[in-house]
Amino acid sequence: MGLFEQMTAKAKASRQRIVLPEGTEPRTLTAANRIIGDQIADIILIGNQVEIYRLADEMGLDNIRKAKIVDPADESIIDKYAPLFFELRKSKGITMEEARLTTANPLYLGCLMVKAGDADGQVAGAQNTTGNVLRAAFQVIKTQPGIDVVSGAFLMLVPPGLPYGTDGILIFADCAVVPDPTAPELAQIAVSAAKTARDIAGIEPRVAMLSFSTKGSAKHDLVQKVIDATKIAHEMAPDLILDGELQADAAIVPGVCASKAPNSPLSGRANVLIFPSLAVGNIAYKLVQRLGGVEAVGPVLQGLAAPVNDLSRGAFPEDIYKTIIMTCNQAIGLKENK
Repeated sequence: MGLFEQMTAKAKASRQRIVLPEGTEPRTLTAANRIIGDQIADIILIGNQVEIYRLADEMGLDNIRKAKIVDPADESIIDKYAPLFFELRKSKGITMEEARLTTANPLYLGCLMVKAGDADGQVAGAQNTTGNVLRAAFQVIKTQPGIDVVSGAFLMLVPPGLPYGTDGILIFADCAVVPDPTAPELAQIAVSAAKTARDIAGIEPRVAMLSFSTKGSAKHDLVQKVIDATKIAHEMAPDLILDGELQADAAIVPGVCASKAPNSPLSGRANVLIFPSLAVGNIAYKLVQRLGGVEAVGPVLQGLAAPVNDLSRGAFPEDIYKTIIMTCNQAIGLKENK
């Protein structure tokens, strides 16, 4: 059984409530219709019911009428969730009138539903920028205890026959959010990525903190940052199998590891690769994807107290469908580990 088959089975076995703020976006509706038909999750669409049903009928999406629809123009909805947003932001000087106006924004309304326990996760970004999706999540959902940085991980699915990762799965982070993480932030990214490996990929993480140096082979401030981050990550998660600083080949090739880092607990079999900067991570995942024929799934936003995932505005319905499934698995993992 492949990764997505496993993830789909897990989601079906523990149905989650996923809110889609872009409820009148055609690709989102197509994905939602399929999710409902496959009985993977309970879908909540934010938007005007008449408009959603009109679009669904035009597109032949018969399952959309089984979704729960929440209208952001409904005053009773604003009455229910605006006080929660006011409480979350009153220390920032927000007024109740401003809270009501913000609550009517579907991105914020969806996050407030998750915060209130009326939904388990949110998926958006087909129409909205990453900045807007993240801003709502930061202000409402906030981060997990002990974590103050949100990052983005990709699941890299290696073609059969290549001896990398666990069951052909590698996790790359951060490839999407934090341009130049500090050592403490890099440590948090590593701990969050290990959780992503468990919750979404279902693998036991073996984390490599990557650099252009292996165990002191080079001296530089950028190397020292990775060394410091490795120490902090060990303190945060002492039971985690994690090592650094390592060059990429020492992290994933046993023979190279035996030569360059013979005492490494990873033994050249890392399945979670932590990059020292967003530039390195983003370039690496795209090169591996294009040159190596590796499927890149994500990004998965990690570090939030509840799952909110961002889509590319060029996403296809299949991408949205898979992101909803990943979000379900994140929600299940968060509940299991509370």
